[in-house]
Amino acid sequence: MSRKIVIAGGSGLVGKQAVDMLARAGFAVHLVSRRPSHALAPGIEEHVAPTADWPAIVARLKPDVAISGLGTTIRTAGSRDAFRAVDHALVLAFAQASHDAGAQHFITISSVGAMPASSSFYLRTKAEMEQGLRNIGFQRLDIMRPSLLTGGQRDDRRPGEALGILLAPLVDMLMFGPMQTFASTPSAKVAKAIANLAKPAEDGVFVHENESINALAG
Repeated sequence: MSRKIVIAGGSGLVGKQAVDMLARAGFAVHLVSRRPSHALAPGIEEHVAPTADWPAIVARLKPDVAISGLGTTIRTAGSRDAFRAVDHALVLAFAQASHDAGAQHFITISSVGAMPASSSFYLRTKAEMEQGLRNIGFQRLDIMRPSLLTGGQRDDRRPGEALGILLAPLVDMLMFGPMQTFASTPSAKVAKAIANLAKPAEDGVFVHENESINALAG
């Protein structure tokens, strides 16, 4: 019997690639979404509802694994509070609902450099989200910490990010040794790593930066 996966944020850059890979690998894939997605592969079920209804949907699904691809930017959200409502509160609400429904494995996308004491509000929020997930008590927690994501198809325009992606091949050449952690990360590799992590594995909390993501993606 295939493992049942529930994904929030499955329409994002990494999420939509991970959804397709998971479906091709034979997992039973369910999306919880605020808006309908387009051109979903056969066998993927989508549950469109306001976020307040997601816990009830997840409770009915009783997933084995829950995956969060949720994330925005302060610019897109419009304020720090609106950004935190997605990247912190919504992620944790989805995670808690998944745990309550029986999921003992959670995978989330965070960011390289996430630290509670960071001077960056973005990175502090990511670190607080990670700690919140640890506090829920999943048997296994996988935290993906990619750097600048490249490749794939984006649904929104982010000028600063676009410039970073353009310069990434040159900047990555300067990343030696420990600095390779901050080199750009192909979004397809993150998606492949997530798909491989969804298989049964040992318990624990695991943080995956570029080296680990590349190894998991194969």
